[in-house]
Parts: sequence; C-alpha cells; structure tokens
Amino acid sequence: MQASDTGRDVKRAQADSIILLSAFLVMIIMLGGGARSLAAERSFAPLSPQPTCSALAGEVELACQSWTEIAAAQKAGTRTAIIPIGGTEQSGPYIAVGKHNVRAQLLADLIAHQLGHTIVAPVMAYVPEGSTTPRRSHMRFPGTLSLPPDIFEAVVRGAAESLRVQGFQTIVLLGDHGGYQRALAHVAATLNAAWKHQGAQVLFVHNYYQVIPTRYAELLRKRGYGNAVGQHAELSDTSLMLAVDPSLVRQEALRHAAQPHSADGVYGGDPRQATAELGRLGTDLQVQAAVEAISSFNRSHL
Repeated sequence: MQASDTGRDVKRAQADSIILLSAFLVMIIMLGGGARSLAAERSFAPLSPQPTCSALAGEVELACQSWTEIAAAQKAGTRTAIIPIGGTEQSGPYIAVGKHNVRAQLLADLIAHQLGHTIVAPVMAYVPEGSTTPRRSHMRFPGTLSLPPDIFEAVVRGAAESLRVQGFQTIVLLGDHGGYQRALAHVAATLNAAWKHQGAQVLFVHNYYQVIPTRYAELLRKRGYGNAVGQHAELSDTSLMLAVDPSLVRQEALRHAAQPHSADGVYGGDPRQATAELGRLGTDLQVQAAVEAISSFNRSHL
C-alpha cells in the first residue's frame, strides 16, 4: 500500500513539474513575442522624421489631399489653383541645387494660405536651364537638369489643362526663376485664347519674380549692400534661401570662403553677408506681390 502511494506521489509530482514547465515555456514565448512585436513596431516607424503633410502643407497642397477632399474643397468655394515652377540648377558652391523648388513650393503655400480657397499643385522641378549639347549656361555645372523650352511649355500647359477640366477657374503660374518668365507668359496667352469661352483663365504672376531684381535689390542697396547684390547666388539669392530653408545653405563654409566669382557659379555680387533677416524682406515682397495680383484678378474675373 505504501509503495503504491509512493508511486502515485512520484507520478503526481512529475505531472506537476510538466505543467509548471509548460506554463514557464508559454510565458517565455509570450514575452518573447511581445519583445518581437515591440522590435517590429520600432522597425516600422515612419521613414520620414517629419510628416510631409503637416501644418501649412497639409492645409493647401494638392498632394496632401485625397480626391474626395479636393472635391469637397471645390464645393466649398476653392476655385483657384497655383502651379509653382522652380528649377534644378547650380547656385554656386554654397546653395543646394534644389533652391528654386523649395522656395517656390513654400512661398506658394504661404500665398495660398493668405488668399484662402486656393490649392497648390506640386512644384515643377524641371525647366529650361541651357543647352545640353554643347553644355551652356547652368548646364556647365554638375547638378543642373534642363528641359528643352518646347517640352517645358507643353508640361505647363498639360498641368494647367488638368486643373481646368477639374473645375478650377483661376490657374496661377508662379515662376521662381528668371530664365523662363517669357515662356510662362506665352503659355498663359496661348491657354487664355484657347479657353476663351470655357469659364477658366490663366494668370501669370510676373511680379512675384520681378520684385527681386527691382524692389528687393533696391532695398538692399539702400541698406548699404550695393556691392554684394548681383544676379545669381549672391547676397539676395542666398538671403532668400536662408529665410525659407537654411538647411540648403552651406553657412559654415560660406563664413570662411573667399569671394566667389562666375567660375564658381556666382554671377556678380557677394553672398558672404547673407542673412535670413535680409531674405525675409524679399520673401515678404514676393508673397505680397502675388497675393495682391491674384486677389485683384479674382475680384474682376470670378
């Protein structure tokens, strides 16, 4: 009897041990799975450190809206669309080649915000920058991307036509680069003739660009920077970039640089005294000029 009881006790102890071991293994697996889930969560964190469609961009940029949100905005009164045109070109050793694209997009967003009921298309980054064979103008420098003028105009026309057929009535052409201003004027005239009875028009805002070599340059001269003002990648250009996004300016290198010249891709003037404060004077002029032009146009045409 005692031997039988002892045998049962041993079997019972073995069973209890198996149960405890099983529970322990399940717990380890569950904890391990949790750790793996946490690791997986970390590994699938967003690749972009900053949301593309936050704040201002999320409010006004076409690329940040779903088609249903765009349709709802149109029903609520959004009739104006801005096509910002930039360009990918060399701007000396101290400004990144995306200068015009970043400026055009952000300033267009600010303009749209001030206007209200306005949407901003993605910036056009490919524009005429000079011949590729032989290499001329900015194409002489690495990083510049150039389109033939006729292809450029066709792309602008296609973008504007896309917006027109969707119901936008004022399509604004906003160019940040001086080299294609005449081409934009030609596109606007061509489309306005073609759309004469279709309830939409193109507005080319030349003054958005023109205030830079005129009013802004004069303002800088009056502040004592006359010798530093040139045509490209100099004081005004660099200051504008610092005001919009200083990450595109090589500020430390610029502080210790000798005065750059045309061989460096800087045409006239001197960028070394550039500041964001000076640049803000120019960006304010650009935004004001565009808002006034578009508001005036819409009052008389919509």
